[in-house]
Amino acid sequence: MGWDGPVANDNTTGAVSGTAADGTSVFEEHRPLLLGVAYRMLGRVADAEDVVQEAWLRWSGADRAAVREPRAYLVRTTTRLAVDRLRQIASRREAYVGPWLPEPLATDYGHTVEDAAERAMLSESVSLAVLVVLESLSPLERAVFVLREAFGLPHAEIAGILDRGEAAVRQLAARARRHVAERTPRFEADPAQRRELTERFLAAAVEGDLDGLLAVLAPDARLVGDGGGRAKAPLRTILGAGKVARFLAAISQTPVPGLAVAPLELNGGPALLATSEGRPYAALVPEAADGLVQRVYIVSNPEKLAHLAR
Repeated sequence: MGWDGPVANDNTTGAVSGTAADGTSVFEEHRPLLLGVAYRMLGRVADAEDVVQEAWLRWSGADRAAVREPRAYLVRTTTRLAVDRLRQIASRREAYVGPWLPEPLATDYGHTVEDAAERAMLSESVSLAVLVVLESLSPLERAVFVLREAFGLPHAEIAGILDRGEAAVRQLAARARRHVAERTPRFEADPAQRRELTERFLAAAVEGDLDGLLAVLAPDARLVGDGGGRAKAPLRTILGAGKVARFLAAISQTPVPGLAVAPLELNGGPALLATSEGRPYAALVPEAADGLVQRVYIVSNPEKLAHLAR
């Protein structure tokens, strides 16, 4: 799913023809960007797709001939709809069984984004570690962080999108950036080294290699599982390299009908998808920093894995 791309230098200013065909082509051109914004805002593929569908309905009913900057109009509409959706689903998150994790998202920036620095920025902004922290921000803080840090929009443009003053947006951006920096691990400067480390970890996890796991886990590593009450998962975070390694070694030996495990890229980094008789069973996503695996996320809620079977 190519849901991202550079936006800050898109200076589309021509008015849009009012024909239905032209309106559809313009919207489809920007759909990956809109899905990228909505997913980072909401953490769920289905919610992101719902928001983008609503944005399409708004766009199809608009006086498109009067829209001078389609990208700005569509990003503004999508962001505002996502902020509203975040406020609506707050109670749903509070009633969730066990820890809540974002839905894993299949990514492949290597084939869609040529610039290495931009590819690293997009990967970090969609990592589960960052998305988990974004859950603790207010809807407006989250919107500002996503638009500014992931997509590089200027403060003045974000102010127009959110109908806020530029000074207020700068304050929101600084507060959100500080909050995220304090609560997420510092990623490796060299993405290749981080990838090599996570691949070693994933190989040890598949084999149930206890010593191999302990060799790459940080002493204070933590494992977070999300079953949502619909699948087996730890109801509390597992803390410490020893406990995390033993848990992973144990589940690697658990019989699963028709089990198959395949590597893939999820949320910008190496991960594993386990299937049971062809259906997604669990996604294992590690986060590495400072030369060790700091966090391990396991998503087994079938509702959050269904899109990976597409």
